[in-house]
Amino acid sequence: MQEIFVLAHVPTPAVNDGFLPAARALGRSVVLLTDCADAHRAHFAGIGLPAYPEDIVPCDVFNPLAVIDAITRRGAKPAAVFSNSDHLQSATAIASAYFGLPGKDWRTAYAAKNKAEMRRRLQESGIDTLWHAVVGDSAGLAALADVPMPCIVKPREGVASQQVSLARSHAELAEHCGAIWARHPGQVLLLEEYLEGPLYTLETLGDGKELRALGGFRVTLSPPPYFVELEAVWGTGLPASVEAGVLDTIRRFGIGFGACHTEYVLTANGPRLIEINYRSIGDYREFLLSDTLQFPLFEQVLRLHLGEALPALEVPRRAAWIRYFTAQAEGTLRHAPAHSQHEGDGVRLTYQPLRKVGDAIRLTNSNKDYLGVLRGSGPDSAGLAAAVELASSKLAWEIAQ
Repeated sequence: MQEIFVLAHVPTPAVNDGFLPAARALGRSVVLLTDCADAHRAHFAGIGLPAYPEDIVPCDVFNPLAVIDAITRRGAKPAAVFSNSDHLQSATAIASAYFGLPGKDWRTAYAAKNKAEMRRRLQESGIDTLWHAVVGDSAGLAALADVPMPCIVKPREGVASQQVSLARSHAELAEHCGAIWARHPGQVLLLEEYLEGPLYTLETLGDGKELRALGGFRVTLSPPPYFVELEAVWGTGLPASVEAGVLDTIRRFGIGFGACHTEYVLTANGPRLIEINYRSIGDYREFLLSDTLQFPLFEQVLRLHLGEALPALEVPRRAAWIRYFTAQAEGTLRHAPAHSQHEGDGVRLTYQPLRKVGDAIRLTNSNKDYLGVLRGSGPDSAGLAAAVELASSKLAWEIAQ
């Protein structure tokens, strides 16, 4: 039987509890290619997991030539080459193309991951002309002229709001960049004009010919200068023309295959892109989305990589809500709620702990500060909101400083 090759860096719930069980449901075995083989072997040494890979193969998954070599040594043409990692989309796309398999255009995957390239491509295409600049040291920063204030500081290839901050003055800009370079000398940073407005997402699926919007989330962020996602509610409530405009923008950028998670701000002048993440949405929203859409989302994504056409997908009118609980202090976690599930009156709630008792908590002003996540779906927004508030009130943590 042809195998699905999944490229992975560190173990993630999306792969372990989402895509691997989906592959099993499709009757396909999975070979896991990874540069963190020991971590994956430790995870899959557990019993009673939703699914297991057929094999775990050590591989420099950031190098597409190493990926092609590892697949070739299996001796048979793969059924699909897939990754849900931000970092590995380009390598996955190149390997897919080598074997003549459905996949993303590697240039688009690279441009989506490299935020400076994303801005350059948007600008050269006349899609969006947001001010931006790339700096790698204090001399380069000092040489910049006319930096608009406030502005955003972020790693060029960063993920999940890590090391992202708002600088309101040139002094703050130098301070924020200097703090990052003190921890990571030579880190390439992207400076961007700050976009004022609420944050939304657009979730899409495509088969290379058709690109379809599933819907989007309204996202609540922590107060600046940091941008930690605190909760998200399914359904933007925006005019259909806004979503259609964002869909057209990412299509012109080159998005068209598999899953894509796009973030945008609705400014006074209309929607402006923040990021294009050419993979499924993360931080447990992929599981919430699967529950809400009421079709096997993980299986559907894999079907696209197996060469199947995108079917007509009916998106039900259901409410969905996710809330993240962040640490407010550093120290040792002494008490934390356990995993729990509740169903009643059509509402399904799941609380997932992300840190365990005994963990050392260090604040990073990113999603690394999450202690746990509560997600739920239901037939209507009011009933779901009440259930989320009630469940939230019963959750408590203790951090000893």
